[in-house]
Amino acid sequence: MAIPLLASLDLKDKDLTADALLTQRKLAEYLVTKRQAHYHFTVKANQATLLDDLAVNFKDRKQPDFVMHDPPDHGRIETRKIWTTTDLNGYLNFPHVGQAFAIERIAIDKRTCLSSHEVAYGITSRTPAQADAKPLLEINRGHWTIENSCHYILDWNYDEDRCRIRKGFGPENITRLRRFAIGLIKSKGVRSVAQTMRQLNKNTRLVFDYLRMTNNSCVRRPA
Repeated sequence: MAIPLLASLDLKDKDLTADALLTQRKLAEYLVTKRQAHYHFTVKANQATLLDDLAVNFKDRKQPDFVMHDPPDHGRIETRKIWTTTDLNGYLNFPHVGQAFAIERIAIDKRTCLSSHEVAYGITSRTPAQADAKPLLEINRGHWTIENSCHYILDWNYDEDRCRIRKGFGPENITRLRRFAIGLIKSKGVRSVAQTMRQLNKNTRLVFDYLRMTNNSCVRRPA
């Protein structure tokens, strides 16, 4: 269903990033041949042979081609490292591969000091001349913009992933309410949604002010 959805968009010379579900040969062929676009695909177990080839190639990684240190926002400190190669271009059974890459993510939770570590693999139709390690890592990072700006805020502030609302239209309705609340807070240009929510929790009057349901002017009653 991805191809019909993309038909109305101007994709020429743009990068389409996708998680493993859309890492498909047909979509890659469509993007490069028919739309003159570029793909940036994550490779996971649904493309088992492709994943094995990448994992073997990047097994003995040496110095990364580029390292990115994210600012300590969202309650965690993150470091990303990327390795790239063109050695597999003619070997991989996938169309229009310009280079393959491996990305290592290390995150430290500032509250608990617990760390997480993962390695992700991917392929792109862009050649090193079109995008070397740094822009590739930036493209990959940009894929998670929606996750970081929306879902992460929902889960961090509402613990949404453990929400027990399951029946009927409950999940849809409660998500809409939560997104409305976050959107309303963001519309005020606040620096931290979480901090503003804590302030609102301590002062119910501020909630009504946000909704413009109160009159802040002082009205004197006649004696």
